[in-house]
Amino acid sequence: MSLSSDNLAAYWAGQARPTEDLVQSVQFRRSGRRRRRNATLADPVASRGAQHSSKRIICLPFSLIFLGPFFFIPSSALILSSTMATLSLPKHSLPSLLPPQTPRTQSPRTPTFLPKSTQSQFHGLKLSNSSSPSVPSSFSAKSTVFAKVNKGQAPPAFTLKDQDGKTVSLSKFKGKPVVVYFYPADETPGCTKQACAFRDSYEKFKKAGAEVVGISGDDSSSHKAFAKKYRLPFTLLSDVGDKVRKDWGVPSDLFGALPGRQTYVLDKNGVVQLIYNNQFQPEKHIDETLKFLQSA
Repeated sequence: MSLSSDNLAAYWAGQARPTEDLVQSVQFRRSGRRRRRNATLADPVASRGAQHSSKRIICLPFSLIFLGPFFFIPSSALILSSTMATLSLPKHSLPSLLPPQTPRTQSPRTPTFLPKSTQSQFHGLKLSNSSSPSVPSSFSAKSTVFAKVNKGQAPPAFTLKDQDGKTVSLSKFKGKPVVVYFYPADETPGCTKQACAFRDSYEKFKKAGAEVVGISGDDSSSHKAFAKKYRLPFTLLSDVGDKVRKDWGVPSDLFGALPGRQTYVLDKNGVVQLIYNNQFQPEKHIDETLKFLQSA
């Protein structure tokens, strides 16, 4: 009779007689439990080690997977460092690796100049076409040339052409006050404001008995177009080459780069009674000259 779970259950319930196989099986199981119990009582540490030996065998491959790099990487680094140490590098000193240094000699500072044949504007004013020094960022509006004509002196005489091409001399205005104002150029914002301000106040000048004359380095055709465009009722004289400007000593601004804006008031005898210079407030010329003429 073969050993089965039904026979075992019947045996333990007392409903079946024990067979030879069943007796051997029960005895084998009892002897196995007895041996394990005796072994545990004899050496409990070894018994527990035997129970956990299978777990160690299973965990060993996972330990190698996760801990392996920590053992192999330092060894690889050690091998690499030893290999690099055996390499023979060329010996160079630091000065030999640097480029040769040549001593610098400081060149004298020379002023930079604007290119020729240029016609730029500064504060609405044309610059001359000749070479002129460049203007620094911080400048002073003060004059760079001292005036040759002072108050109480008679200025040098001149003969120039007006906007119509007619010749006009300074002596023509003798016997009455005359306002002679030098301005940089036609058709620039500052000069246009000044000319229009003289135009708007021209009747006041006539009432004070004075004549207004404007002088710049533009030619007669430029003066004619300028006077026609803005309906200027007074005379504009052409000082090509700035000869009269130099004779009168009209100071330039911005280190000679900008023609000066200066106004003279001459009395009926041709003697200078007022000199007013203001480059960047062109309309102030009209206020100052009218104030002087009306108070005289």
